[in-house]
Amino acid sequence: MRNLSRGKMIALFIVLIMLTAPVVYVQGNKMAYAERVRSYLLQEKGYKEEELASVKGIWGIKLPPFYTLVVFKDEPHVEYVYFSHNDVIQFDQRISPDGVERGIKPENLKHAEKLKER
Repeated sequence: MRNLSRGKMIALFIVLIMLTAPVVYVQGNKMAYAERVRSYLLQEKGYKEEELASVKGIWGIKLPPFYTLVVFKDEPHVEYVYFSHNDVIQFDQRISPDGVERGIKPENLKHAEKLKER
């Protein structure tokens, strides 16, 4: 490091920032989206923290790029997909293959919210 000039050190620092910025952006958004959904479920929907098995922010390939997967403790074989870009809405549910084998059907899901017709 002693042989690097001040200009090279600054350039190296800038390159490191440029390489890490996307990672920080993605991780920060995943955490923010998960926290929005968690707050929505606890404050607006009246769930208790103990009822939530997991609330995980996801960065996906398709649009929208960020969404949140929620698993409730009493339905461990179902992932509920939430979008929280403006308002928080439950967008979809995913039943695991094990859940399908156990006979879980979309019409019997405990935490499914009916989507408002637009």
